[in-house]
Amino acid sequence: MLRTNIKYLIFSFLFLTVTGNLKGETKNRWTMDADGGISWTIGKHIPHSDHIEMSGLKISAVLRYEVDANGSFQLDRSLIWPTLRTIPNNTHASLMRHFNWNIINMITVNGFSLKNEKVKKVSLRGILSTISDFNLPGKGKLELTRILFPSVSNPIFCEKYILKNKGESVLSIEIPTSRSVINTAAEKGIDGSYKLVSQLAGQTAKLLKPGEELTFNATFTGYKNKENEIEINIDRELESRQNLITELWSHLILETPDSVLNTMFAFAKIRGAESIYATKGGLLHGPGGEAYYAAIWANDQAEYINPFFPFLGYTTGNQSALNAYRLFARYMNPEYTRLPSSIIAEGTDIWDGAGDRGDAAMIAYGAARYALARGDKDEAKELWGLIEWCLEYCKRKLNQDGVVTSDSDELENRFPSGKANLCTSSLYYDALRSASFLGKELGKPASQIAKYKKEAAALRQNIDHYFGAQVEGFNTYQYYKGNEVLRSWICIPLTVGIYERKEGTINALFSPRLWTENGLLTQAGSKTFWDRSTLYALRGVYACGETEKATTYLKHYSMLRLLGEHVPYAIEAWPEGNQRHLSAESGLYCRIITEGLFGIRPTGLRSFTMTPRLPKNWDHMNLRNIRAFNNTFNIEVNRIKNKIEVKVTSNHKTILRRKMDKDQAITVKLPNR
Repeated sequence: MLRTNIKYLIFSFLFLTVTGNLKGETKNRWTMDADGGISWTIGKHIPHSDHIEMSGLKISAVLRYEVDANGSFQLDRSLIWPTLRTIPNNTHASLMRHFNWNIINMITVNGFSLKNEKVKKVSLRGILSTISDFNLPGKGKLELTRILFPSVSNPIFCEKYILKNKGESVLSIEIPTSRSVINTAAEKGIDGSYKLVSQLAGQTAKLLKPGEELTFNATFTGYKNKENEIEINIDRELESRQNLITELWSHLILETPDSVLNTMFAFAKIRGAESIYATKGGLLHGPGGEAYYAAIWANDQAEYINPFFPFLGYTTGNQSALNAYRLFARYMNPEYTRLPSSIIAEGTDIWDGAGDRGDAAMIAYGAARYALARGDKDEAKELWGLIEWCLEYCKRKLNQDGVVTSDSDELENRFPSGKANLCTSSLYYDALRSASFLGKELGKPASQIAKYKKEAAALRQNIDHYFGAQVEGFNTYQYYKGNEVLRSWICIPLTVGIYERKEGTINALFSPRLWTENGLLTQAGSKTFWDRSTLYALRGVYACGETEKATTYLKHYSMLRLLGEHVPYAIEAWPEGNQRHLSAESGLYCRIITEGLFGIRPTGLRSFTMTPRLPKNWDHMNLRNIRAFNNTFNIEVNRIKNKIEVKVTSNHKTILRRKMDKDQAITVKLPNR
């Protein structure tokens, strides 16, 4: 015991040394704007490059941009058309092309091409925009604004350009019309050859007076060969994109004294919701990352983001969630052969290359939570069969110690997971609890509900007996039997209400063995980090009542991701994928707020428990325009002396108003509509 305590003290000292800047000031590249966006004002710290993904129903774009050492803007567009399928039609078979076309090189001013660009500002608000200056001979000065975004509903990447004469003399501007067409090889496409059209819509020769503006645009479009080209209205496309952002930002609004958290949450809603694709298999939410489109996964979609969509109330998101569960349900079978890990190629094929990853537990967990939070009884009835099947599958996979066995886990053998891992059993435990709530709402037999409750209670004990262990001196969990090094997924029990080993687990998570500036390492001693486990951990640390610690680390993480060197979303991993902006991770960020900070746990189609975790330095926190449980409602949490007051309102009526002690749980029942 003495040796363990000394080891922990050493860890604590190192941790304080390594992370001493968590509460201090950090120098950020980006700043927050009054309109809710963020901006980078160009100074001395160039060159600097970054990448961001943006998506619409028919296209996704990964923009790699740079302000070089001379102050000029460089852009590489990686454009992906999820429904233009290539051969072989596998997980990665979305047509993708890079376009490095420098539009500015096409412009002539006073008979010369534009040179010596100086970028003043780069801004992000669901749209990437830049403002640059060009100093011309004499007293000429030209300002250029770029506005870059994907179409909401068409297979178009859009670029709007605005030139403004900011000098004292008239400028002669010439902008050509240019059109480039690529017909891809017919033998490489599922539907034969595809047509990619890059177009500069200029055809302008104008004398631009001081103060006047000139607008033109460029577009990149992908078509199947028999499709007619779209008549593009760039202003209408821009308005649609702006309206989408406004819609997402007007639902589920977070209000706290911390503007960074409020803004990061707002951005996370964009990335989480935009990455949905209209395919022949229906609406499919996809991770993105130049790799994962027109397909769904048991973890990213069924487990991570689908339970969040009802809170956001984004119709397209809810439809994609229901569609995902319907697609998985097609593979239920009386033999209880495993479900596929992924349904790919617009819903026409599957991928299960990692065997059973615990996918049934992921699906049962997500489907049950989604059904409860959605509050639609017809949808819940439809999903009940899938939930039942997945629970029975997991039950049949229990080993002699009463925990669930699987071939791998969601990391698909990148790291060892043994024959039974902590994640799968924890998700199964939560699914059993949710199923008992949902079954009661649907009028299922009391014996079945009692059985689920009994199985959950037994599983909770088995999880502790089988996985509970001293690992590297911490009283926490071994991720699998025989695991002797700390793993980030020891956080998972905290997210499902299992707190028996919370102290040792939290100490392990935030020790220098696991915690880094970028969040949690996947395994102690490695260099690999995946944001998903960090996001789960932060949610779990809030859920178990360690509010101040969770807030300190959430603020650090949010500042880094929103205003640091790679912005503005949660990322997948590093070094794999080079920190891609995969979409479901943004959904996990939002769940830190809904399930962690506000402690919302669905218990019925119109009810939930809530344990608000108001940080000691905050006097309030609110969630407004919540769309869950087939209602629209607000939650306001205020500090009043030594008490916390919680008020829930719906349709201008107060549903609940209660003063309570810190960390107290309450039950909220919303009205039927």
